[in-house]
Amino acid sequence: MSGIIKLLPDHISNQIAAGEVIQRPASAVKELMENSIDAGATSIKVIIKEAGKTLIQIIDNGIGMNETDARLCFEKHATSKIRNIDDLFSIKTMGFRGEAMASIAAIAQVELKTKTHDASVGIHISIEGSEILDQSFCECAAGTQLTIKNLFYNVPARRNFLKSNAVELKHIIDEFERIALAHPAISFSFINNDYEIFHLNSGNLRQRIVNIFGENYNSKLVPLEEKSDQITVYGFTGKPDLTKKTRGEQFIFVNKRFIKSQYLNHAVMRAYDEMIPKDVFPFYCIFIDIAPALIDINVHPTKQEIKFEDDRLVYTFVNAGIRHSLAQYSIAPTLDFELEANINNWEAFGLTASKKESDEVIVERANQSFNARKDFIKNSNISNWEELYKIAATQNASTPATENASLIEQDTAVSLSNQHYQIHSHYIATQTKAGFILLDQSLAHERILYEKYIQSIAKNKSMSQKKMFAQNIEFTAQDAAILLEILPDINALGFDIQHFGGNSFVIHSLPVDIQVSNEKKMIEELLEQYKNNLSIQKLNARDNIARSLAKSSCIKVGKNLSSDEMNTIVEELFQCENPYSTPNGTPTFITFELDMIQEKFLKK
Repeated sequence: MSGIIKLLPDHISNQIAAGEVIQRPASAVKELMENSIDAGATSIKVIIKEAGKTLIQIIDNGIGMNETDARLCFEKHATSKIRNIDDLFSIKTMGFRGEAMASIAAIAQVELKTKTHDASVGIHISIEGSEILDQSFCECAAGTQLTIKNLFYNVPARRNFLKSNAVELKHIIDEFERIALAHPAISFSFINNDYEIFHLNSGNLRQRIVNIFGENYNSKLVPLEEKSDQITVYGFTGKPDLTKKTRGEQFIFVNKRFIKSQYLNHAVMRAYDEMIPKDVFPFYCIFIDIAPALIDINVHPTKQEIKFEDDRLVYTFVNAGIRHSLAQYSIAPTLDFELEANINNWEAFGLTASKKESDEVIVERANQSFNARKDFIKNSNISNWEELYKIAATQNASTPATENASLIEQDTAVSLSNQHYQIHSHYIATQTKAGFILLDQSLAHERILYEKYIQSIAKNKSMSQKKMFAQNIEFTAQDAAILLEILPDINALGFDIQHFGGNSFVIHSLPVDIQVSNEKKMIEELLEQYKNNLSIQKLNARDNIARSLAKSSCIKVGKNLSSDEMNTIVEELFQCENPYSTPNGTPTFITFELDMIQEKFLKK
């Protein structure tokens, strides 16, 4: 009787392994750009089509490969970076496992052209599903040109799980920006669907940041640098007014390798305490140079997670570096000079009991603050709205949208008056027979606009208001690329925005519901919200646009409202299909009943 355990064929095992290394087109772009950097390239060109689904092409002027290396690079675990296990603890290159090329070759149609600088002819290799189709000599420029077509063509399940072009394009641009920031001395270009998104000349870090994110960043960058014998922290952080509502423009590099670290992000945010609101995020581009022996980068296939031998030391240097930088430029209000005096003392940042206790106290205070806010909500009877929500949601599930307003009027607990009062330019209070309702004017208007936009997109019909003078607006390269992808759906909402070339667009019309004084800021917020919503599962592009536009164009906190405006918001909210929450589930109003209020006065 034969055994039931069998060895998988090579092509199947390669496809399985490829799933860990190449998760989406952005993964392939990242791996191939890093290979070009390791090859000593001073110029790297990235060309993609259909967000990398049909074409990814990387062209560099690196050292190139001879015939033997060109054939061997597609073998699994073939690498020029390491020779023995000890090399894993002194890695200075971007790649080292020898998995990327083999993984890509297993799930795509690949064509390689490469030539060393002293060779008279180059090498051409065509490979598909790990099978070599052709190997021959060819004419080509010195360096390497790698073309990938139809990624995941032989793994349809994986291809079906790819997101929309806008989503995949954003991931590719994210990887491109991270690599370009880490290597400002290298020139880069990026072309998507024959449109050049980036053209970055070699220069210094400040120039690279400005070229990627825009000229307005130049005056808002604050340099930082802290050094010791073991570690150097340098880069730029943004002034407190250079913040956004969503994460994204926050970069930490260790030995020029981009990493994700909530721990170090916390170190940065602590340095900004009391300088920025709690709901915004500052820009920062921080580089940490540390001896390779003091870190372990062989933690995850993406190499974006790193273990530090002494993470407390790194935390302290990052936090102190930013605080010192902000204080030096008269931005930070205070500075711990005792800490600064010991910044170059390696022993000062060991795991001493006093230091450990200090950090735990800080964390405990943060937890107490968070719990205090939760207790306030609980003890303020704010949670009592949930009972009404459950009843109303049940009624709403079987009630057409047009009947919602009359249903609420018939309910004696929620019968609304025609008198409304604005509180702190934030909330609208309206009396009911059983108490009163407190609406958040911004959240309520967001729900109203969202449902209008969804209906407009579904009907492909919306009202526009033509601007007296067309307005030209310049965006960052990433925002311009994403705006191009979603422009038809945005224009379906009543906009008339046309691409003017490069990163420029012209606004001719706006939806009638939108009254803004700064169209550029509104659209930038729309795009920020759109990018932030990309992480929401099963959210299609049109729903994302409706959510993002409602969030960016709704009435903001701090706006004084007239009686008519308040009345319109209240009436339109309760005519919505779901008046009880915003698209992301945040309640739009809270109900306070008379008996609950009376209990507060009777308590001794």
